[in-house]
Amino acid sequence: MSDSFAETFDGEPDVVWRAPGRVNLIGEHTDYNDGFVLPWALPLGVTAALRRNDSGIVRMVSRQHGPDVVEARVAELAPGSVRGWAGYPAGVVWRLRDAGLLAGSPGFDLVVDGDVPAGAGLSSSAALECVVVRAIDDVLGLGLSGPEAAAHARGAENEFVGVPSGVMDQMASLMCAQGSALFLDTRSMATRQVPLAVEDAGLTLLLVDTNAPHQLVDGEYADRQRACAAGAAALGVTALRDVALAGLDDALARIPDDVVRRRVRHVVTENARVLDVVGLLDDGRPDEIGPLLTASHVSLRDDFEVTVPELDTAVVAALGAGALGARMTGGGFGGSVVILARAADADAITAAVAAAFATRGFAPPRPVPATPSAGAHRLGGPTG
Repeated sequence: MSDSFAETFDGEPDVVWRAPGRVNLIGEHTDYNDGFVLPWALPLGVTAALRRNDSGIVRMVSRQHGPDVVEARVAELAPGSVRGWAGYPAGVVWRLRDAGLLAGSPGFDLVVDGDVPAGAGLSSSAALECVVVRAIDDVLGLGLSGPEAAAHARGAENEFVGVPSGVMDQMASLMCAQGSALFLDTRSMATRQVPLAVEDAGLTLLLVDTNAPHQLVDGEYADRQRACAAGAAALGVTALRDVALAGLDDALARIPDDVVRRRVRHVVTENARVLDVVGLLDDGRPDEIGPLLTASHVSLRDDFEVTVPELDTAVVAALGAGALGARMTGGGFGGSVVILARAADADAITAAVAAAFATRGFAPPRPVPATPSAGAHRLGGPTG
């Protein structure tokens, strides 16, 4: 990265940081309902080389998007003023500026390079936001906590780019630990590392990119958020997190709109599934979480309506080939599937998914490395 930086901007970066993408084991569409999630960090991510300059201009280059430098004046940044991939790092700078954290309106030179598959539902955008937050935090000595950094990264995505996502992606990219999943309470922002050593039980977690493009800016994600908010309002609660599973049937009977009722049912049951999975992992029983993963997918398909044929085909094929559980992961409308399997069955399951895709005429699916990895971390630079 230092070489790429020197080719573009001359000289050395101040710092180089790396932030990972994430896969969510379970807990989908619960984060913006004050609920529970259980993601882990991928070995894939985004690397950023950054240097402070005193020009008041942020200059940005992505190795995935060609050699052109995207420039923007820090003082003139506003939502929508920078589009495309550069909107994410520009949004971070805007968010930090508006929070009063960029004293003297410094500028930045930035080169980013990533290997998270774009559109796979694995939070390549959050990785980009988080690596830029951490690099600027490091250079300026802001001392941001994990939740503070996540809030700024999420603000960039929600307010500057215009994607109404929850906070799970950013918290996972910043705070996951190697070998563990991050149990996150999105209301209190309390976190706990949950060991994800499934290999000790002779199991493996497979991740398959269905190559069905993952799109969230087209209004579907926002529609789901509005339905959840309507459900909370109808039930007189702050968020759907406050609806108890034991009283779910009575609660649903108070909601006249069928679509809203189904959205509520998914969120309440999904929160319960997260807690059950965490309990099983804590008890050293990862072989028993499979049915909960599959139930999550069924709920996302039928009640939340965010799956697509590629996702459903992958899940059905995996289960038919002996998987213990499978579900879509991410916001939906494309993206990836996570599969729990016996290690001895992994190759057969992967082949079965590929064969099912070929039969349906879908683009070939792509296995993705899924080893639970570390969250954002500094790689180096002349100053450290």
